[in-house]
Amino acid sequence: MQRNIVIWIVVLVLVAVVSIAGTTLYISATSKKKLVISTTTSLYDTELLDTIEDQFEAKYPIDVYFISVGTGLAITHAQRGDADMILVHAPSNELTFLESGYGTCRKIVAYNFFAIVGPEADPANIEGLSPLQALSNIVATGRNQSAKWVSRGDDSGTHTKEKGLWATAGFNWTLLREEEWYVEAGTGMGGTLKVADNLDAYTLADMGTYLKYYKDGIISLEALVTEGEELLNVYSAIAGNKTEYSGINFDGAITFIKFLISEEGQEIIANFGKDVYEQSLFYPAVDLLEHNTDPTLVQWIENYAFFNGYECPPEYRDDHPELYT
Repeated sequence: MQRNIVIWIVVLVLVAVVSIAGTTLYISATSKKKLVISTTTSLYDTELLDTIEDQFEAKYPIDVYFISVGTGLAITHAQRGDADMILVHAPSNELTFLESGYGTCRKIVAYNFFAIVGPEADPANIEGLSPLQALSNIVATGRNQSAKWVSRGDDSGTHTKEKGLWATAGFNWTLLREEEWYVEAGTGMGGTLKVADNLDAYTLADMGTYLKYYKDGIISLEALVTEGEELLNVYSAIAGNKTEYSGINFDGAITFIKFLISEEGQEIIANFGKDVYEQSLFYPAVDLLEHNTDPTLVQWIENYAFFNGYECPPEYRDDHPELYT
C-alpha cells in the first residue's frame, strides 16, 4: 500500500514537472515581441525578406511581420503608427518622413538599379540608349500608336522614380498619364510587370524583381536599358519615432537595422539570388559607403540619397551614433 502511494507521488511530481516545463516553453515561445515592418513590394516579391527574416528570428526573440505595399503606402502605415519601421526606396519621401517627425535613425542598407524593360521587338528602338533618350523614343512611338508604357501608378518608390525620370527627360507626367498609350496598373512591381508583358509594353522595373520574374518564366520582357546614374535605386531602413509613437517596438527596430548593416546582414544581401540568377539581385551598401570602394558609385548614391551630405542628418539619429561610426 505504502509502495503504491510512493509511486503515485512520483507520478504526480513528474506530471507537475512536465506541465511546468511545457508552460515555460509555451510562455517562452509566445513572449516574442512583434516587429512590424512596412516595406516595398520590390523587396518582398523577390523573397529576400524571407531569408532575412529567418536568419534574424533565429538570432533574436523577435517575431517579424512585413506589410508589403508601395513605398508611399508603407510610409503612410508608419505615419499612422501601424508599423514600427519602414524599409523603402524613395529618398525624397524618406526625407519628408524624417522632417515631419515620424522617423529616426535612417540607414542606407542596399542598392541596385532600375531597368527600362520592354518587348523583344523593341518598337521604340531603345536598346542601348541612355535612360532619358529611351523615354523620349517611347513617348514618340507611343503617340504614333506603336508602343505602350505601363506605370505602377501607386505612389511607390518605383513610381516616384519614374515621375522623376519623366521630368528630367523634359516631360510633364501629369499630362502624359492622360494619353492613350500610357497605362497605369495601380499595383505592385510584380503585377505591373505582368500587365506590361500582357500588353507588349515598356515599363520601369527594379532589377531584382525583374530578374526573378524573368528567370521564373512569368514574363518574357527584355531588359533594354540598364545603365546610367539616373537608374540608381537605393534602399533605406528607418525606425519609427518613439517620441511620436510611444507604443512602437523601437528597440526591435534598432536591433533589426543593426542586423541589416552587420556583416552577416550585408552578406545575406550580397549573396541572395546568385545561385539562381547568376548575379546578385541587390548589392550591400554599408562597406561601399564606409570605405569608398567605388568613388563613382558612392558619389551617385550621395547625389541621389543623401540629405545635406548625410544618409541621416544628426538631428534625426535619436542618440544612436553607433549606427554611423
